Amino acid sequence: MKKALSPMFAALTLAAAAVFPAHAQGTAGDAKAGAGKVAMCIGCHGIQGYQSSFPEVYKVPKISGQNAKYIAAVLEGYKKGDRKHPSMRGIATTLSEQDIADVAAYYEQSGRVEGASPLPAPRAPSAQVAQLLQKGACISCHGDNFSKPIDPSYPKIAGQYSDYLFVALKSYRDNSHHTWGRANPVMAGMVKQFSNAELKAMANYISSLDGEMKTVPQSRFR
Repeated sequence: MKKALSPMFAALTLAAAAVFPAHAQGTAGDAKAGAGKVAMCIGCHGIQGYQSSFPEVYKVPKISGQNAKYIAAVLEGYKKGDRKHPSMRGIATTLSEQDIADVAAYYEQSGRVEGASPLPAPRAPSAQVAQLLQKGACISCHGDNFSKPIDPSYPKIAGQYSDYLFVALKSYRDNSHHTWGRANPVMAGMVKQFSNAELKAMANYISSLDGEMKTVPQSRFR
């Protein structure tokens, strides 16, 4: 007999379906074509440890190895204004639906190593962090090792930079400013339960885990 979904999991799934519609899922991405469309991306995402200075100083996220559908959803979010980072929105608005699909396909395959060993089991969090992660139902969406999301339009987050994760979490909680914030009711509802210190504790733990994402160094010039 198939196990019934818990009320929380079912609510998350239904809400997330509204947040991440099948926007560009009918557009097939071409990674080879995408390689010629990332010139505006590599100046930040192709440099190890490169830091953004807005809205706070933090390392720009690792995106090589991220799920293509999530990258596409993010770019669509910036394009529509659901995500408010001015630089990212400026770039996203120049991209067509096909461009977005191609760039997303490129980054999903970037840095991938065929036959790579599976990720090791994550180290156990402290009792405090374990309680916070359970309260936030983080594994319900981001999956085992925080690298196997239940849907490919959700992000892998294991091994992501901790300072970026912290700023990202805060941006879901505060979506009132015209130049930063993220309109996502699922994540907003989750992060509003936590203090900044608790968000940092979770971000530090998730960042410490082995993950599939990386920064693939590239020249700013091609």
